[in-house]
Amino acid sequence: MKAISFYFQIHQPFRLKRYRFFDIGNDHYYYDDFQNDEIVTRIAERAYIPAAKTLLKMIEESNGAFRCAVSITGVAIEQFEQYVPEMIDLLKRLADTGKVEFLAETYAHSLASLADPEEFAEQVKVHDEKLNALFGVRPKVFRNTELVYSDEIAPQILAMGYKGVITEGAKHILGWKSPNYVYCAASAPKLKILLKNSKLSDDIAFRFGDTSWDAYPLTADKYIDWIASTPMEEQIVNLSMGLETFGELQSQQTGILQFLSALPRFAAERGIEFCTPSEAISKLKPVGELSVPFPISWADEARDTSAWLGNKLQNEAFSKLYSVAERVRLCDDRRLKQDWYYLQASDHLFYMSTKHLADGEMHSRFSPYETPFQAFTNYMNVLADFIVRVEEQYPLSIENEELNSLLTTIRNQAREIETLNKEVASMRTNIEHYNEEHKLREKPADKEEKPASKKRGRKSKPEEK
Repeated sequence: MKAISFYFQIHQPFRLKRYRFFDIGNDHYYYDDFQNDEIVTRIAERAYIPAAKTLLKMIEESNGAFRCAVSITGVAIEQFEQYVPEMIDLLKRLADTGKVEFLAETYAHSLASLADPEEFAEQVKVHDEKLNALFGVRPKVFRNTELVYSDEIAPQILAMGYKGVITEGAKHILGWKSPNYVYCAASAPKLKILLKNSKLSDDIAFRFGDTSWDAYPLTADKYIDWIASTPMEEQIVNLSMGLETFGELQSQQTGILQFLSALPRFAAERGIEFCTPSEAISKLKPVGELSVPFPISWADEARDTSAWLGNKLQNEAFSKLYSVAERVRLCDDRRLKQDWYYLQASDHLFYMSTKHLADGEMHSRFSPYETPFQAFTNYMNVLADFIVRVEEQYPLSIENEELNSLLTTIRNQAREIETLNKEVASMRTNIEHYNEEHKLREKPADKEEKPASKKRGRKSKPEEK
């Protein structure tokens, strides 16, 4: 039986305020709170909240037959907690249905998997803990930032305990193969791969409201017919898109929410099921290995990482950022670590893209800057101040190995001091117990001596007489 696996992405970065060169060293707050509040609130009202309510209604009306997956970044959760708490409540309700799977990913929506394995693993762990604390779930399937994946990343994902990964069904990787199967990683055969069906996903995300599209208007029954017409042996169709598709990218006036809510009814008529990514990888066997020698993503026509690392500006910012990664991990400054996460969001690099016009227009649509060069200048000014703060704690003149050695010595001394303090406290306790016992023993002796002295006094008086 054929199945559809829906996955909805939710992410919003902390956008930076205009930060001038003269602010470096003087202003350590980098974010445009007004803009962040306005954007996340607007998109939540237009898309996130109506879409989440629609998903709840679809689960209820289908008696649980409809199911899907949601992936939400840690930085998006923080903004919902701050500006749109209603969205957190809706996500909790979705989790409580047991029909919505939450996926693992990097907390900061970062590209750490391409630069720093240790940072990558730590962010994923922090993200998992956040999901468990809020929604009581433990992710089993991983979805990397922007669906970035390669043979080098696969063993890391498996080592972190995940059974499967979702990535892009890139044509230059698949060749003649179809994305509508489960594959396993060539570099980690125990890791199963689910591939996004780009054509069917983009029909909803980008073409749904396009009146010039030859398939316009797209109706639920037509869409399900397309899926049903795929070869019988192709058992899984993975549909991935941002949740903002339903109300923001495609306005509600296009009928996008009605289209979404009608899908389960027409799917049931054609004998098509819905499943979560975990259900797909547990029920379906891989048809073969898939090798991805170079990183792929779901962005642009190239489906590579050039949207974020395609020019000198982006690569300079990227390398500068991760040059201090080890030192930031060593520090205990909560504010510094928070800024470290916020500055790693891939969006900051995306705004610096100088790709050709077709893609350039797409990039500029989401950028708060007038030009990629303005985005680069602003980000590098912020990063310069951030690095100054890092250097104040751990000077860059000290090599990483030397710094690690010094910190290890300091930590060992701290442990020794702590151990000695515990021994001193124990000795004090013992002394106090000894003194208390000694006092208790002395008290009865005093009582016995007093009557004896009185007796001697009484006997002496008659003798004198």
